[in-house]
Amino acid sequence: MLHVDLDQFIAAVEVLRRPELAGKPIIVGGRGDPTERAVVSTASYEARAFGVGSGMPLRIAARKVPDAVILPVDHEAYLAASDAVMATLRAQPGATVQVLGWDEAFLGIQTENPESYARQVQAAVLERTHLHCSVGIGDTMVRAKVATGFGKPAGVFRLTAGNWLDLMGSRPTRDLWGVGTKVSGRLAKLGINTVAELAGTDPPDLVPEFGPRMGPWYAELGRGDGASMVDDTPWVARGHSRETTFQRDLTEPAQVDDAIRELAARVLQDVVAEGRPVVGLTLKVRYAPFFTKTYARKIPETFERKEVIARALDLTARIEPARPIRLLGLRAEMSMPDDARKGHTPTRGGW
Repeated sequence: MLHVDLDQFIAAVEVLRRPELAGKPIIVGGRGDPTERAVVSTASYEARAFGVGSGMPLRIAARKVPDAVILPVDHEAYLAASDAVMATLRAQPGATVQVLGWDEAFLGIQTENPESYARQVQAAVLERTHLHCSVGIGDTMVRAKVATGFGKPAGVFRLTAGNWLDLMGSRPTRDLWGVGTKVSGRLAKLGINTVAELAGTDPPDLVPEFGPRMGPWYAELGRGDGASMVDDTPWVARGHSRETTFQRDLTEPAQVDDAIRELAARVLQDVVAEGRPVVGLTLKVRYAPFFTKTYARKIPETFERKEVIARALDLTARIEPARPIRLLGLRAEMSMPDDARKGHTPTRGGW
């Protein structure tokens, strides 16, 4: 299988619209104003060289790269570019396509020369969209996904069971797809610091720390094992979320309630289009200066707007009193249709 990942996707789309920006450090985030509260959505390779990364406060990014071109987020432009890329991938001969996000997808193929096929994919995407992509080749999704990192930018790389530990064994566990900083820290407390150490762990030994499902799964990740078939079943959203960063901290309960009502109204617009009831809510609170907590609860299935808003307001009782708030977010979980795909492929995003 192949993992296709568009290189510096958002920044690349902006360069297509403004060719004069090619080769310059580009930072995309918020409304493009570093004096406002916002975070970096993406940065070009030139900006990343200065230590700018996604999620960094925009003002700090601007401080790191004073000469950077800072642009506002344009979701519609990125979605249109993504649709063109995915259409190109689906048009490849014999390919089964599983979309992971607007800038990456898996392709299941049968070929005796996957490297040649990968280069054909790269050429097709470039011809159709003028965007470059990197392609990872693997005998599992995990290995294909990780292989892409070795191929960036605009390259092709193959990882299989045969060379997995040679290339990944000495790397820290946080380099694995699906293992972030928090999980790698918990693994380190168990004396597991490298991919090779995780691969050699007896799965039951991870159950006390991570549970009967996730423990064995992390051991599987360490070996690079896992799903080896691409599933083109259309993805079904589990929920919708919205969030707002406030230019001035919220300090009064009435301000918080008003903000929650507005967020709930925006989320419900997305939920109504799905036609599935809400079954859970998660409130995201970022306290000043930059400390984030989430509060979640299950709720009885409901389509009722007033009920969802009331349940969302109930969550505000868990907000820490007397702490200024710089961001609020609300996520509504929906019931899943019986035929929705419930795979356990690790994914990113969401909160």
